[in-house]
Amino acid sequence: MFDRHLGVWPAQVPHQLELPQTSLYSNLSVSALRYPQHPAIIYYGTPLSYAELQRQAEALAGHLQQAGVRAGDRVLLYMQNSPQFVIGFYAILRANAVVVPVNPMNRHAELEYLLQDTDAQVALCGLELLEHIAPLVGQHGLREVVASAYAEYVTQPIDLELPEAVRLAPAIPALPGVTPWQQALAAGHSPGPLTAGPDDLCVIPYSSGTTGNPKGCVHTHHSVMATTLYCSVWGNAQHNAVQLVSVPMFHVTGMQVCMNASIYIGGTQVVMTRWDRKVAAQLIQRHRISSWRNISTMVIDLLSDPEIDSYDLSSLTAIGGGGAAMPAAVAHKLLEKTGLEYAEGYGLSETISATHMNPYHAPKPQCLGIPIIGVDSRVICLDSLQEVEVGVIGEIVIHGEQVFQGYWKRPEATAEAFIELDGKRFFRTGDLGYYDEQGYFFLVDRVKRMINAAGFKVWPAEVEALLYGHPAVREACVISAPDARRGETTKAVLVLADGQQASADDIIDWCQQNMSAYKCPKLVEFVDALPKSPTGKVLWRALQDQEWGRG
Repeated sequence: MFDRHLGVWPAQVPHQLELPQTSLYSNLSVSALRYPQHPAIIYYGTPLSYAELQRQAEALAGHLQQAGVRAGDRVLLYMQNSPQFVIGFYAILRANAVVVPVNPMNRHAELEYLLQDTDAQVALCGLELLEHIAPLVGQHGLREVVASAYAEYVTQPIDLELPEAVRLAPAIPALPGVTPWQQALAAGHSPGPLTAGPDDLCVIPYSSGTTGNPKGCVHTHHSVMATTLYCSVWGNAQHNAVQLVSVPMFHVTGMQVCMNASIYIGGTQVVMTRWDRKVAAQLIQRHRISSWRNISTMVIDLLSDPEIDSYDLSSLTAIGGGGAAMPAAVAHKLLEKTGLEYAEGYGLSETISATHMNPYHAPKPQCLGIPIIGVDSRVICLDSLQEVEVGVIGEIVIHGEQVFQGYWKRPEATAEAFIELDGKRFFRTGDLGYYDEQGYFFLVDRVKRMINAAGFKVWPAEVEALLYGHPAVREACVISAPDARRGETTKAVLVLADGQQASADDIIDWCQQNMSAYKCPKLVEFVDALPKSPTGKVLWRALQDQEWGRG
């Protein structure tokens, strides 16, 4: 068991925890019983209590069962952040079925693939996405789509700038196989007994699919309960917590660290459908947000707002995230503004969110953190698959209760994803990293992202972190580019900070003064914005493929 990190272990956090032997849905039942009138959700100024959240989840579960959904069936949840996403998520679980969260950016061909792969017969979707899935009713086994307009849950007067999807009039078109959300709730169907237990399937999030089709990561109620509980205990989350939810709920961070953890403690989640830095600042100030899990690009954007100093952010007591390293310069600015150190974490769809987190009392910058409750994490050599020592770069592997059961219908991929060490089954993350003397883990890069420039190994994430030290750089993405002599070389794609100017030569000269020569970008391109996924991660592969296409 890896135990080097126990010297910095948070005092209030146990090393091991017995997980509840219940379904995840039971967490909502308990919180609704304890805090029926407490706001579970605040959506652009409109609250939804725990009692009402449970009532609607039960009603929708009854409709799903009336529609033929049986225990273990997969149901697509195709929505942006909204009260409906939360209601839908728990309604599917209450029907003893399995949630398949769908990226809202998915379109016809991607939806066809998911329907064929999961055999889902019913889907829940947002009105703005209906045009993409409604034509598939009657195909690939899809029988019914329950659709809702997000505006249905904004009933209080509001002076915030609402996203376009929230401004859509709540009128569901009459289409074959499409049921309006409110009609499904009003039918008054009661679901049968809750039979799902810890070993039954709960959620199948799909991996990003950077190579080939995405793969479904099979999770039981037990593995999902693990990060729900562990992340809550790690941050000492209490019932009075008010959390800003700006990361997508279809992604495991938003789903687990935000939505499910908040419901477990009976807290309040202030939900944003789309990221908007001004609205985020207004919500923090207005609702006295206490914690905010995000991705670093959101913090970069918030702090670059020229009006940021006009907002009161003093209610924040914890801020952190993952997905991309927090640049040191931005972390320093955040500390000056809020007095808070940014606590990074690490997890994957295969681990249903965090396996490593920084202790809040002793975070390290640009660091994944230490293995959390019950997690055994090691670093292995890519060639020998044997464990390596302190400071040696290798592949990060993980053993813990939150590790998935395997890839849906992919036995060969599942077998390749695991390795046995000391009689235990470890998941191979595909991430390169190392740990230091205190047991803190650091990410170097994805195994497949390394740039080999004339025999020198260049880790793009490291170069990106250094580039953020340049005063003119707001965002950076480092990719490989074809090079006749070196095979491939390093290219920096940059977004300049507001009011800043720099030439490619300026950037290259600065790099030559601040990093090893072989790491320095040989090419620099300036763009207005970097392409990002719905979770805010920079789509480096899209930029790299585009670059090699030119070459």
